[in-house]
Amino acid sequence: MKKIALITGACGGIGLATVKRLCADGYSVMLGYNSAKDRASQILAELVLNYDVDTVHIDVSDSESVHIAVNRTVERFGRIDLLVNNAGLSYSGLLMDMSDEDWARVLDVNLTGVFYCSRAVLPAMLKNHSGKIINISSMWGQTGAALEVAYSAAKAGVIGLTKALAKEMSHGGITVNAIACGAIDTPMLSCYSDEEIKEFKDEIPLGRLGYPDEIAAAVSYLASKEADYITGQVLSVNGGMVI
Repeated sequence: MKKIALITGACGGIGLATVKRLCADGYSVMLGYNSAKDRASQILAELVLNYDVDTVHIDVSDSESVHIAVNRTVERFGRIDLLVNNAGLSYSGLLMDMSDEDWARVLDVNLTGVFYCSRAVLPAMLKNHSGKIINISSMWGQTGAALEVAYSAAKAGVIGLTKALAKEMSHGGITVNAIACGAIDTPMLSCYSDEEIKEFKDEIPLGRLGYPDEIAAAVSYLASKEADYITGQVLSVNGGMVI
């Protein structure tokens, strides 16, 4: 029996790489998107020829949108075995210049969205006494980054949520883990100049940015049977930048 995965932020660099990896692993995959409807349709057209996939609109910062998307996924595939909380956005700038609205938006998408999506899938997972939740966090949630205070705070919150929820679900057959990404070569880095990217690379012991496929590989492992005894953990994929 195929397992079913719901991935938020599925049209971005890490999201799409994860979609393709889980498809290759034999999952049926629901691609969650928010504003990238045309991109989602394009991806679906490419993948549906070979894989069991579909798309669903989901604004992770909106509880009702999440509820509708989860219900649609269950209606389409019958259940959800794996939730990958990948949707996220960044903000670069001094904290003292950040507006209330920008602060709220960063936390709503990066942290509250993980709460909404996790809460929505848990009842069915508990009923089946089986399920996995994988949260995409960041090395900045582990150590903090100047000019990314809100993002760092949100991603640190994701790590705390992961650890606490893993304990809460420990007798429910559900594992909850996080991946703390380093500097990954995705459009999220587009706000940085070439010189700043070079400085990032110079600080990374392995001397390069990470690839979305490397995060997807980490998701694949944590989603696999081989990781059934792993819960409440943070897998750091950062080229040695934070040790």
